[in-house]
Amino acid sequence: MDFLRILSGKSAPLPIYEPVIACLESPQVFPDLLEPVYRQAMKLDDETLDQFRFALLRLQIYADVHRNEDLEKAMYIRYVAQVLEKVIFGTLVMEPQEPETS
Repeated sequence: MDFLRILSGKSAPLPIYEPVIACLESPQVFPDLLEPVYRQAMKLDDETLDQFRFALLRLQIYADVHRNEDLEKAMYIRYVAQVLEKVIFGTLVMEPQEPETS
């Protein structure tokens, strides 16, 4: 899976993508890399931070689009992207929808 392409979209890759890709490729390192990714993100200027947030959104959309191919992998990709977004930005742009009850 080409995580760098997904994260970058049509923009040049950011250095912060490297540890994010490491998290996506190996669930065992995600807890260890969460704080370093956060600290690296806090050093980004507003425009670059905005670009990073869209990268996390692209990951979530990719996971949703491809969930039928490998549900477990898609759920993990979405989890990583959402945890990073919530920790770094405090909220999720694409909040999970609660099922409506009658």
